[in-house]
Amino acid sequence: MYQLFCDSNCELWHTEAKALGLQVIRMPYVLDGEEFYYDLGENTDFKHFYDRMRAGAVPTTSAINEQNYIDYFEPVLKEGRDIYYITFSHKLSATFESMERAIAALKEKYPAREIRTFDTKSISLGTGFQVRLAAEKYNAGATMDELDAYLEEVRAHTVVYFVVDDLVYLKRGGRISALTAAFGSLLGIKPMISVLPDGSLQSVGKVKGSKRVFAEFVRIMREHNCNVKDYRVEVLQADCPETGDAFVETLKKEFGEDIKIDYQVVGPVIAAHCGPGTLGLIFYGDK
Repeated sequence: MYQLFCDSNCELWHTEAKALGLQVIRMPYVLDGEEFYYDLGENTDFKHFYDRMRAGAVPTTSAINEQNYIDYFEPVLKEGRDIYYITFSHKLSATFESMERAIAALKEKYPAREIRTFDTKSISLGTGFQVRLAAEKYNAGATMDELDAYLEEVRAHTVVYFVVDDLVYLKRGGRISALTAAFGSLLGIKPMISVLPDGSLQSVGKVKGSKRVFAEFVRIMREHNCNVKDYRVEVLQADCPETGDAFVETLKKEFGEDIKIDYQVVGPVIAAHCGPGTLGLIFYGDK
């Protein structure tokens, strides 16, 4: 018997995470000098967070430490259960160095127990998309080996794209130069980012204006043979509900009213890196 874990960077909504029987590791962020741990929207004041960002506050994120992981994992091991932890991309955080140290210490203390991890090589609902499908298998009685095989297949078909509204957040992260950011903002250019197969992020193009963004997203979905029949499409908006609403309506017009869409706000940890105005798209594609 084992317990399925994920972390809050998967951004599944709190009610769904509970319904799926997931144990969630909460990831930290700091706003105005105060540290918070993202709770998947249960008690999160999204309006305050985004209002502060738009007013110039600079939220930061950090890796959790080895003891944090031990505190999450050890009670499960003490009960005689194993652990399967589905993570966001190891390329995007140093937190997994602490995780590996914690797992090594716990394996020494509980040699009869197994702790297995799976790197989704994604982030936000790109990870959540995989976590949800894995949790359905988990609740149906899948073994760890069966979950490994299933997640390998799902990961290979998880497609993630997003556009950011303000280039300043990418500039802070060192992804673009200050000059590029200044001209991009003046011209209304929105850079498009995708998650590569190795779990890293890469700029894959630039789009001007929301309508062009919608058209490009739809083109990408068709290019990747998006499977809207068997899988949900994930849409994320970072404090831009009008844009998000309009994109959802575009998807319904393009793919039919019966398309299954999960639509929600971007949480503070991810938003600290992408900024307000970000629009994200995740789906099951052919590659």
